[in-house]
Amino acid sequence: MRLDDVEAHLTGEDELLVRRLNGGPGTREGVEAHFRHCGEQWNAGGPLRAFGIRAGSGEVLAGTVDLRFAGEGLAPGQVNVAYGLYPTWRGRGLATHAVLPASRYAAAEGGREAVIQVDPENPASAAVARRAGFTPGGQPPGHDGTRLDRYIRNIRNIRDLRDAPP
Repeated sequence: MRLDDVEAHLTGEDELLVRRLNGGPGTREGVEAHFRHCGEQWNAGGPLRAFGIRAGSGEVLAGTVDLRFAGEGLAPGQVNVAYGLYPTWRGRGLATHAVLPASRYAAAEGGREAVIQVDPENPASAAVARRAGFTPGGQPPGHDGTRLDRYIRNIRNIRDLRDAPP
């Protein structure tokens, strides 16, 4: 993600992204700071690796995929995968197509299992996980008591969509 993507992010952000991923409505300053932080994480080899999902003829920012190589509830070798698309880009298979190369990257960086955590009331996100070959892995409580459905996939041999079930 680049600083020139900030406007696309602010324009694309909707109630679903705010509630499920962002934790609150974005501001220009906040999004710029987050994008800079993501770049710093890449440069330092930190535990967060954020990818922009690009689509359309102008390769505009359509959403994001974040990998977290460390965090609450992750065992050694597990990588959390979080994704979100802006409303105009949903329902086109873009999230599934973004999760797979991000998971390949995670494997190349030493990850053994990818974990997707989904709000039980978000069937579209669960469908992305299933299409990408993830299987249900329980519903452990978070630190704040929130329950999320977990989907897990061995990523050591992941190659492409042909590796995902139909």
